[in-house]
Amino acid sequence: MITLTDVQKDYSDSVQIGPVTTEIESGGITALVGPNGAGKSTILTMIGRLLDIDQGQITVAGHDVVNTPSKAIAKILSVLRQENHFVTRLTVRQLVGFGRFPHSGGRLTLGDEKYISEAIDFLNLTELENRYLDQLSGGQRQRAYVAMVLAQQTDYVLLDEPLNNLDMQHAVQMMKQLRRAADELGRTIVIVLHDINFAAHYSDKILAMKHGQVVKHGTPEEIMRNEVLSEIFNTEVNVIDGPNGPLAVYY
Repeated sequence: MITLTDVQKDYSDSVQIGPVTTEIESGGITALVGPNGAGKSTILTMIGRLLDIDQGQITVAGHDVVNTPSKAIAKILSVLRQENHFVTRLTVRQLVGFGRFPHSGGRLTLGDEKYISEAIDFLNLTELENRYLDQLSGGQRQRAYVAMVLAQQTDYVLLDEPLNNLDMQHAVQMMKQLRRAADELGRTIVIVLHDINFAAHYSDKILAMKHGQVVKHGTPEEIMRNEVLSEIFNTEVNVIDGPNGPLAVYY
């Protein structure tokens, strides 16, 4: 379980995220949704210890993310942020290999190579594993980054807008693969999404943020309601019955 207690980040006197107090259950997929500037990425990166907490406490599987040694945290949770700046002359396999660093210390074993291959196969990157990153499309690179995170073999996986640069086909494939990672590999996946329909279809829980606060936290059925979504996104939203579940129509 991920627990946030009075967590706050102050960017300025007028821009503040929190205080947020909430729990994210272990297992399955929890989607963070909300308008731009709501605080979704800030909360995710504070959980992942990529951004300092100004006040409050965050624990992951009972470990305080501030006080637990980095090496120990890296074996519990992995995180993919929006912007990644890797050397473009790395191959896909070399990039994914970085996910094993907390375990290998840079000296890959046969066991590490096995996990690297499994992550590459899982994201359907086998035919691309020897290509350099600058030879890939943006969507292919994004899948390689997610494979790197999965290769880290952590129970908790944090993903900040992993559908960036993906077209419709590959966005659907990515969400199906993350759903499989939750169901078949037992990962707890926390993911920032902009598409509420993707969140509703693939997630177990949705945590909605607005103005730096958690305003709703529940199942897709509880969130996918006209009045709830209209309030969250500041625009008129109509939820209709689609062929595979509720759909939010906002255009």
